[in-house]
Amino acid sequence: MNILETILAKKKLEIREAMQKYPVEYLEQSPYFSRTTSSLRAKFEQALTPQIIAEFKRQSPSKGIINKDANVQDVVTAYATNGAAACSILTDRDFFGGTNADISLIRNCTSLPVLRKEFIISEYQILEAKSIGADIVLLIASCLTKAEVRQLAVFAQSLGLEVLLEIHDTEELDHINSAVDFVGVNNRDLKTFEVDLHHSIALHHLIGNDFYTIAESGIRRVEDVMFLHQEGFHGFLIGELFMKNSNPALHFKEFMLQLNKANGKEAN
Repeated sequence: MNILETILAKKKLEIREAMQKYPVEYLEQSPYFSRTTSSLRAKFEQALTPQIIAEFKRQSPSKGIINKDANVQDVVTAYATNGAAACSILTDRDFFGGTNADISLIRNCTSLPVLRKEFIISEYQILEAKSIGADIVLLIASCLTKAEVRQLAVFAQSLGLEVLLEIHDTEELDHINSAVDFVGVNNRDLKTFEVDLHHSIALHHLIGNDFYTIAESGIRRVEDVMFLHQEGFHGFLIGELFMKNSNPALHFKEFMLQLNKANGKEAN
């Protein structure tokens, strides 16, 4: 099995165990379940400059341990203070070192929209996302059929959650539907985990202008953000760049200072 197939096989087992331990009725009793979510879409509607979705990630299958010592509350607070449009939190335990508790921990210390970044294949996981305080859920086209994407997206929206659909190639373009809020173009091949930044541009032109687009993976410089923004991308999901630094909060602050300076030059 490739990496993605291995992750999905493990995820099915996790869901079965979670449903037995935390039934739907339990999730619905969470104080976050009745919470009004924060909208990233509203931020995109008002923005003229690139919008950064800053990610908290401890490890990955391709990079191994990235930062095992960073404190999620400290990092996310710095993301919010220094201009992130939203934060992304990896909740997969075995392959990315995350937990659902990471979102619940930061929910009370920031009003930022929070993306639950997870391999979602079940409505149960969307109920989980709502119960832990997420505002946005990730659906990965490589993991789902077209019908499943629509079903899960409609279900997420019925709970007040926004939906980011991630695609990787032209074959996945037909997974896009009207229940999706954002389309992310991932430069990383989920089967090999190789990255090609220029992959985004060709796919973006095929997506068209009906959806807010987000570039994901392989973004390492302010110049990358500015270039892709000029090509039409609205948002940028960046995590490893900050998390691999011994002080992710400071590195994000410095990155945003450079980005704001670049935006000011462009405006002039």
